[in-house]
Amino acid sequence: MINQENKIKKAFENLGGKAFIAFLTAGDPDADSTVEFILEMEKGGADLIEIGIPFSDPTAEGVVIQEANLRALKNKMTTDGVFEIVERVRRQSQIPLAFMTYLNPVFHYGYERFFSRCQELSVDGIIIPDLPYEEKGEVAEIAAAHNVCLISMIAPTSAGRIQMIAREAEGFLYVVSSMGVTGVRSEIGTDLSSIVQNIRQVTKTPCAIGFGISTPRQARQMAEVSDGAIVGSAIVKIIAQYKKEAGPKIREYVQNMKAAVLEAADKNFP
Repeated sequence: MINQENKIKKAFENLGGKAFIAFLTAGDPDADSTVEFILEMEKGGADLIEIGIPFSDPTAEGVVIQEANLRALKNKMTTDGVFEIVERVRRQSQIPLAFMTYLNPVFHYGYERFFSRCQELSVDGIIIPDLPYEEKGEVAEIAAAHNVCLISMIAPTSAGRIQMIAREAEGFLYVVSSMGVTGVRSEIGTDLSSIVQNIRQVTKTPCAIGFGISTPRQARQMAEVSDGAIVGSAIVKIIAQYKKEAGPKIREYVQNMKAAVLEAADKNFP
Protein backbone atom coordinates (compact mmCIF):
# COMPACT_ATOMS: atom_id res chain seq x y z
CA MET A 1 0.00 0.00 0.00
CA ILE A 2 1.33 3.43 -1.00
CA ASN A 3 1.15 5.88 1.90
CA GLN A 4 0.22 9.56 1.99
CA GLU A 5 3.82 10.78 1.74
CA ASN A 6 3.82 9.84 -1.94
CA LYS A 7 3.30 13.08 -3.83
CA ILE A 8 1.87 11.89 -7.16
CA LYS A 9 -1.72 12.38 -6.02
CA LYS A 10 -0.91 16.02 -5.28
CA ALA A 11 0.07 16.59 -8.91
CA PHE A 12 -3.60 16.21 -9.84
CA GLU A 13 -5.10 18.20 -6.97
CA ASN A 14 -4.90 21.69 -8.47
CA LEU A 15 -8.01 23.55 -9.60
CA GLY A 16 -9.81 21.33 -12.07
CA GLY A 17 -7.63 18.32 -11.29
CA LYS A 18 -5.52 18.56 -14.46
CA ALA A 19 -1.76 17.93 -14.48
CA PHE A 20 1.01 18.77 -16.91
CA ILE A 21 3.73 16.12 -16.80
CA ALA A 22 7.12 16.83 -18.38
CA PHE A 23 9.89 14.40 -19.31
CA LEU A 24 13.61 14.65 -19.90
CA THR A 25 16.51 12.20 -20.16
CA ALA A 26 18.98 12.39 -17.29
CA GLY A 27 22.49 13.33 -18.35
CA ASP A 28 21.56 15.00 -21.63
CA PRO A 29 23.67 17.04 -22.14
CA ASP A 30 25.14 16.61 -18.62
CA ALA A 31 24.17 16.20 -14.97
CA ASP A 32 24.37 19.91 -14.09
CA SER A 33 22.05 20.82 -16.96
CA THR A 34 19.56 18.10 -16.00
CA VAL A 35 19.27 19.53 -12.49
CA GLU A 36 18.81 23.02 -13.92
CA PHE A 37 16.22 21.87 -16.46
CA ILE A 38 14.13 20.03 -13.86
CA LEU A 39 14.00 23.16 -11.71
CA GLU A 40 13.10 25.27 -14.77
CA MET A 41 10.26 22.85 -15.57
CA GLU A 42 8.92 23.31 -12.06
CA LYS A 43 9.14 27.10 -12.38
CA GLY A 44 7.28 26.83 -15.69
CA GLY A 45 4.39 25.05 -13.96
CA ALA A 46 5.03 21.33 -14.42
CA ASP A 47 3.09 19.32 -11.85
CA LEU A 48 5.16 16.14 -12.10
CA ILE A 49 8.45 15.39 -13.84
CA GLU A 50 9.47 12.10 -15.39
CA ILE A 51 13.20 11.46 -15.44
CA GLY A 52 14.44 9.00 -18.03
CA ILE A 53 17.22 6.70 -16.86
CA PRO A 54 19.44 6.23 -19.94
CA PHE A 55 19.42 2.74 -21.43
CA SER A 56 21.06 1.38 -24.57
CA ASP A 57 17.89 -0.28 -25.91
CA PRO A 58 14.91 2.02 -25.13
CA THR A 59 12.33 0.06 -27.12
CA ALA A 60 9.37 2.37 -26.46
CA GLU A 61 11.19 5.48 -27.61
CA GLY A 62 11.34 7.19 -30.98
CA VAL A 63 14.46 8.65 -32.55
CA VAL A 64 14.49 11.86 -30.49
CA ILE A 65 14.63 10.15 -27.10
CA GLN A 66 16.78 7.28 -28.41
CA GLU A 67 19.40 9.84 -29.39
CA ALA A 68 19.12 11.54 -25.99
CA ASN A 69 19.78 8.16 -24.32
CA LEU A 70 22.85 7.65 -26.49
CA ARG A 71 24.17 11.15 -25.73
CA ALA A 72 23.70 10.59 -22.00
CA LEU A 73 25.40 7.18 -22.08
CA LYS A 74 28.27 8.62 -24.13
CA ASN A 75 28.63 11.23 -21.40
CA LYS A 76 29.01 8.37 -18.85
CA MET A 77 25.63 8.82 -17.16
CA THR A 78 24.83 5.85 -14.91
CA THR A 79 21.94 4.87 -12.66
CA ASP A 80 23.98 6.08 -9.67
CA GLY A 81 24.51 9.33 -11.55
CA VAL A 82 20.74 9.69 -12.00
CA PHE A 83 20.22 9.21 -8.27
CA GLU A 84 22.83 11.92 -7.65
CA ILE A 85 20.85 14.26 -9.92
CA VAL A 86 17.69 13.55 -7.92
CA GLU A 87 19.57 14.15 -4.67
CA ARG A 88 20.64 17.57 -5.92
CA VAL A 89 17.10 18.40 -7.08
CA ARG A 90 15.70 17.37 -3.69
CA ARG A 91 17.88 19.98 -1.96
CA GLN A 92 15.83 22.63 -3.77
CA SER A 93 12.49 21.07 -4.69
CA GLN A 94 9.86 18.59 -3.54
CA ILE A 95 8.06 18.38 -6.89
CA PRO A 96 6.67 14.88 -7.59
CA LEU A 97 9.20 12.82 -9.55
CA ALA A 98 8.88 9.53 -11.43
CA PHE A 99 11.51 7.49 -13.21
CA MET A 100 10.93 6.28 -16.75
CA THR A 101 13.16 3.33 -17.46
CA TYR A 102 13.34 -0.30 -18.51
CA LEU A 103 13.44 -3.45 -16.43
CA ASN A 104 17.05 -4.26 -17.27
CA PRO A 105 18.67 -1.28 -15.45
CA VAL A 106 16.48 -1.81 -12.38
CA PHE A 107 17.17 -5.57 -12.31
CA HIS A 108 20.92 -5.10 -12.64
CA TYR A 109 21.01 -2.40 -9.99
CA GLY A 110 19.13 -4.77 -7.66
CA TYR A 111 15.46 -4.29 -6.83
CA GLU A 112 15.94 -3.77 -3.09
CA ARG A 113 18.86 -1.41 -3.58
CA PHE A 114 17.08 0.51 -6.35
CA PHE A 115 13.79 1.09 -4.55
CA SER A 116 15.49 1.79 -1.21
CA ARG A 117 17.38 4.58 -2.94
CA CYS A 118 14.13 5.84 -4.49
CA GLN A 119 12.55 6.01 -1.05
CA GLU A 120 15.55 7.84 0.43
CA LEU A 121 15.28 10.52 -2.26
CA SER A 122 11.46 10.68 -2.44
CA VAL A 123 11.16 9.36 -5.99
CA ASP A 124 7.40 8.89 -6.10
CA GLY A 125 6.85 6.60 -9.07
CA ILE A 126 8.36 4.48 -11.79
CA ILE A 127 7.20 3.67 -15.34
CA ILE A 128 8.64 0.52 -16.93
CA PRO A 129 7.31 0.21 -20.50
CA ASP A 130 8.73 -3.27 -21.09
CA LEU A 131 7.19 -4.76 -17.92
CA PRO A 132 3.84 -6.35 -18.89
CA TYR A 133 0.97 -6.04 -16.44
CA GLU A 134 0.88 -9.81 -16.06
CA GLU A 135 4.50 -9.85 -14.88
CA LYS A 136 4.49 -6.76 -12.68
CA GLY A 137 4.55 -8.85 -9.51
CA GLU A 138 8.29 -9.12 -9.99
CA VAL A 139 8.68 -5.53 -8.78
CA ALA A 140 5.26 -4.38 -7.50
CA GLU A 141 5.57 -5.54 -3.89
CA ILE A 142 9.08 -4.27 -3.35
CA ALA A 143 8.24 -0.93 -4.99
CA ALA A 144 5.18 -0.53 -2.76
CA ALA A 145 7.22 -1.46 0.32
CA HIS A 146 9.40 1.54 -0.45
CA ASN A 147 6.45 3.84 -1.21
CA VAL A 148 7.07 4.00 -4.97
CA CYS A 149 4.06 3.83 -7.28
CA LEU A 150 4.43 1.36 -10.14
CA ILE A 151 2.67 3.37 -12.85
CA SER A 152 0.85 1.24 -15.40
CA MET A 153 0.52 2.01 -19.09
CA ILE A 154 -2.63 1.47 -21.15
CA ALA A 155 -2.33 1.41 -24.94
CA PRO A 156 -4.94 1.51 -27.72
CA THR A 157 -4.35 -2.23 -28.10
CA SER A 158 -5.08 -2.98 -24.43
CA ALA A 159 -8.78 -3.52 -25.28
CA GLY A 160 -10.24 -6.07 -22.86
CA ARG A 161 -7.31 -5.62 -20.48
CA ILE A 162 -8.00 -1.93 -19.82
CA GLN A 163 -10.22 -2.39 -16.77
CA MET A 164 -8.04 -5.19 -15.40
CA ILE A 165 -5.01 -2.88 -15.50
CA ALA A 166 -6.95 0.14 -14.24
CA ARG A 167 -8.38 -1.61 -11.18
CA GLU A 168 -4.92 -2.00 -9.67
CA ALA A 169 -3.52 1.35 -10.80
CA GLU A 170 -1.23 3.35 -8.52
CA GLY A 171 -0.32 7.02 -8.76
CA PHE A 172 -1.73 7.65 -12.21
CA LEU A 173 -2.43 5.69 -15.37
CA TYR A 174 -0.26 6.48 -18.37
CA VAL A 175 -2.56 6.30 -21.41
CA VAL A 176 -0.60 5.86 -24.64
CA SER A 177 -2.17 8.06 -27.31
CA SER A 178 -1.09 6.17 -30.42
CA MET A 179 0.42 2.96 -31.67
CA GLY A 180 4.18 2.95 -32.04
CA VAL A 181 6.97 4.68 -30.15
CA THR A 182 7.28 8.10 -28.54
CA GLY A 183 7.68 11.13 -30.78
CA VAL A 184 5.99 14.28 -32.02
CA ARG A 185 2.81 13.68 -34.05
CA SER A 186 0.86 16.23 -36.07
CA GLU A 187 -2.45 14.48 -35.34
CA ILE A 188 -3.65 11.93 -32.78
CA GLY A 189 -6.53 9.87 -34.15
CA THR A 190 -7.11 7.33 -31.38
CA ASP A 191 -10.55 7.28 -29.69
CA LEU A 192 -9.09 8.29 -26.36
CA SER A 193 -12.42 9.35 -24.85
CA SER A 194 -13.66 5.75 -24.98
CA ILE A 195 -10.47 4.46 -23.36
CA VAL A 196 -10.71 7.00 -20.54
CA GLN A 197 -14.42 6.28 -20.00
CA ASN A 198 -13.56 2.60 -19.75
CA ILE A 199 -10.91 3.38 -17.14
CA ARG A 200 -13.21 5.60 -15.10
CA GLN A 201 -15.77 2.84 -14.74
CA VAL A 202 -13.43 0.97 -12.40
CA THR A 203 -11.05 3.47 -10.77
CA LYS A 204 -10.73 7.04 -9.52
CA THR A 205 -6.99 6.97 -10.14
CA PRO A 206 -6.12 9.86 -12.48
CA CYS A 207 -5.13 9.09 -16.06
CA ALA A 208 -2.87 11.25 -18.21
CA ILE A 209 -2.21 10.91 -21.93
CA GLY A 210 1.25 10.78 -23.48
CA PHE A 211 3.10 9.91 -26.73
CA GLY A 212 2.99 12.41 -29.57
CA ILE A 213 1.86 15.54 -27.73
CA SER A 214 3.85 18.63 -28.67
CA THR A 215 1.58 21.66 -29.13
CA PRO A 216 -0.64 23.59 -26.71
CA ARG A 217 -3.67 22.62 -28.82
CA GLN A 218 -2.87 18.94 -28.42
CA ALA A 219 -2.20 19.33 -24.70
CA ARG A 220 -5.55 21.05 -24.22
CA GLN A 221 -7.36 18.36 -26.22
CA MET A 222 -5.75 15.55 -24.22
CA ALA A 223 -6.48 17.25 -20.90
CA GLU A 224 -10.11 17.78 -21.91
CA VAL A 225 -10.69 14.02 -22.17
CA SER A 226 -8.34 12.92 -19.37
CA ASP A 227 -6.68 14.24 -16.21
CA GLY A 228 -3.56 15.57 -17.86
CA ALA A 229 -1.00 15.63 -20.66
CA ILE A 230 2.49 14.13 -20.77
CA VAL A 231 5.19 15.62 -23.01
CA GLY A 232 8.65 14.19 -23.62
CA SER A 233 10.02 14.26 -27.15
CA ALA A 234 9.19 17.94 -27.74
CA ILE A 235 11.16 18.91 -24.61
CA VAL A 236 14.05 16.61 -25.51
CA LYS A 237 14.16 18.27 -28.97
CA ILE A 238 14.59 21.66 -27.28
CA ILE A 239 17.47 20.23 -25.25
CA ALA A 240 19.05 18.73 -28.37
CA GLN A 241 18.85 22.10 -30.12
CA TYR A 242 19.97 24.44 -27.34
CA LYS A 243 22.03 22.03 -25.19
CA LYS A 244 23.29 23.69 -21.98
CA GLU A 245 21.47 26.92 -22.88
CA ALA A 246 18.05 25.21 -23.07
CA GLY A 247 16.83 26.19 -19.60
CA PRO A 248 14.90 29.39 -20.47
CA LYS A 249 13.44 27.76 -23.61
CA ILE A 250 12.22 24.78 -21.61
CA ARG A 251 10.64 27.02 -19.00
CA GLU A 252 8.82 29.05 -21.66
CA TYR A 253 7.62 25.90 -23.43
CA VAL A 254 6.34 24.35 -20.20
CA GLN A 255 4.54 27.58 -19.30
CA ASN A 256 2.67 27.52 -22.61
CA MET A 257 1.77 23.85 -22.29
CA LYS A 258 0.64 24.22 -18.68
CA ALA A 259 -1.55 27.17 -19.69
CA ALA A 260 -3.22 24.96 -22.31
CA VAL A 261 -3.87 22.22 -19.75
CA LEU A 262 -5.39 24.81 -17.41
CA GLU A 263 -7.68 25.94 -20.22
CA ALA A 264 -9.02 22.39 -20.30
CA ALA A 265 -9.47 22.49 -16.54
CA ASP A 266 -11.36 25.78 -16.77
CA LYS A 267 -13.62 24.30 -19.46
CA ASN A 268 -14.46 21.27 -17.32
CA PHE A 269 -14.57 22.95 -13.91
CA PRO A 270 -18.00 24.25 -12.87
